[in-house]
Amino acid sequence: MNRADGDEDGGDGESAELPEAKTPASKLGAATVGPDWTKVSCPCCVSQRVEPLVLVKLGEKVRPETKRWLIRVIGTPQKDGGAALLAHPGEDASGDIIVLSAPRCTLLKATEELGLCKTYHTEELEAFSYNDRDNFKNADNMEVFLTLAERQYIVKYELDGLRAQRDLRVPGLADNYTLQYRDNVYSVNEYFGSSVGFYFSFLDFYTWSLLPLAVLGLTITYFSGEAEKEMDESVSDSPDTSDEDSGLAVSGHIVQAVFSMLWSTVVMELWKRRSSSLSYRWGTMHLAERFAEPRPGFHGDLGVNPVTHRVEPLFSEWQRDLRMALVSVPVVGLFLGLVVLGMMCFYWGEAQVQQLHSDWDSLLSQALLYAPSVLHIAYANALSTVYRTVARSLTEYENHREESAYENHLTSKVLVFTFFNCFAVLFHIAFFKQDVPLLRKRLASLLIVTQLLNQVTEVVIPFLVDRFISAPHRTESEDDPQEDKFRNQSTLPVFPGLFAEYIELLVQFGYLSLFSCVFPLTAVLLLLNNLTEIRTDAYKICKLFRKPFSPPAASMRVWQVAFEILSFVSVVSNCWLLFLSPWLQKVCREGGLSGTNLLLLAVLVEHLLILVKLVMAVLIPDEPGWVRKKREHIEFTSMQALREQKLR
Repeated sequence: MNRADGDEDGGDGESAELPEAKTPASKLGAATVGPDWTKVSCPCCVSQRVEPLVLVKLGEKVRPETKRWLIRVIGTPQKDGGAALLAHPGEDASGDIIVLSAPRCTLLKATEELGLCKTYHTEELEAFSYNDRDNFKNADNMEVFLTLAERQYIVKYELDGLRAQRDLRVPGLADNYTLQYRDNVYSVNEYFGSSVGFYFSFLDFYTWSLLPLAVLGLTITYFSGEAEKEMDESVSDSPDTSDEDSGLAVSGHIVQAVFSMLWSTVVMELWKRRSSSLSYRWGTMHLAERFAEPRPGFHGDLGVNPVTHRVEPLFSEWQRDLRMALVSVPVVGLFLGLVVLGMMCFYWGEAQVQQLHSDWDSLLSQALLYAPSVLHIAYANALSTVYRTVARSLTEYENHREESAYENHLTSKVLVFTFFNCFAVLFHIAFFKQDVPLLRKRLASLLIVTQLLNQVTEVVIPFLVDRFISAPHRTESEDDPQEDKFRNQSTLPVFPGLFAEYIELLVQFGYLSLFSCVFPLTAVLLLLNNLTEIRTDAYKICKLFRKPFSPPAASMRVWQVAFEILSFVSVVSNCWLLFLSPWLQKVCREGGLSGTNLLLLAVLVEHLLILVKLVMAVLIPDEPGWVRKKREHIEFTSMQALREQKLR
């Protein structure tokens, strides 16, 4: 049976979260403990209220005896191989849903295992310890002590770690469905990446950080007299390459380039400070995923983990490295080659339609001028879709133990491909063709077309599908049984995660930091787009998809590293773009500089700017002083608690 994350019950073999506002008292036992809930194994967990957190929807062919067996296993204590959760068969004992909750001790033990920080009786945040639970505030009230997202994720976390303690046959299924020792009782098809909170916080921070660049871009464009020219070149059939950039325009572009390079460093350093503050306030600074149960997709020969001394599948690092070297790297290289092939075909098609237009000079031939660009964009998008599926399969094949390692390797693969797929043509135009007006036109076209396509594909199409296809089948009234309401809402698709949103922001950041010196209006267009992006993303996650599980996260992980790498690459890109200016080259020649000296000057300026960025990164601490002191205090108290535990 498969299980996927969501807001209500999902399709066959799926489980989903129940929103807090939709769990009133009903025949499901949402408010009071009923006879159908599994019993708690710990006296301190006995309560008169049960809060339904997760709804598991079974497959159509699952028989009642299989459902009863699942409920029994889910409610069994962890020392006996269960998940120590509370389970309810739903309104119909023979139906296809199971309602899940979690008793107090299960929630508290998972809080310690995940490394979450909570408020101590001294009003300070401390790494939670189950043995010291009485000294943590609100530890007896789970709805206050843990957020709804944390409680729901812990249920998912316990289900992910549910493994067979011996070879057994699942009642109601054929013999070939026998579970082997330490097999997962539940397997998860898809995981969701970084925390939704970090994404929206970064989107808000990044959007308002664009304001200084947008003002500077508008100022430079206006006073250099380039506004009309740039907009005309960006939408015309072909750029006007006859006119050289004026000295005033080049001076403005130099200011834009230097400011954007320094801006990117300051923004990322300030974001790291804000990120560390958020991770402290959200209690995720002390996460301990390395010592948790392996992700359900992890497999290997059973053995004893040398760190945790738990029996679990083991897979050596050299085997993983061999798989990456012999399989993952060649396949990624093949797709990068396909990107280059598509770029070459684009240039060939561009040359052909230009020749055709010069021969025919008609409206039809003029319209055909856009065909290579349209075909290349379609090819790049299709290739990107195929590659993401292949990248996920490759990362699964590499067999990473922790979820964070899985996500980091998957993200790294997609980032390498995205960089080539989005920026290869721009780099080729800039540094091989050395055609700055064409680069300006291509960048403006990408910004406008890509943003429009993203809004249509991410919001408009899902909204229309939901409004005219899914919504009519979800009609409900207040008198409908709670189970029927959950089933009606199951037509919402599973939230695909924030992967595409982060990729979109990273591509934006690349356009801005790498090439904005040739098109100062880049920040203006991005600011206008992101002001609506915040609302559309919020609408999408709240209305168009099921609510996702939100695993604890201490930062944006590998995404933050990717933004910082682009920030440093921007130094090389902007320096060489400026020195390609015909006006600047002419001034240097008139000043007596040879080509070799001009090249050396470019390298010197590039290294000086990199040094300035490094100095700025060092001078701006990654975390505020008060957060550093809190983190060190948490580490000290954790060490003290461990020492006292050993002395007992």
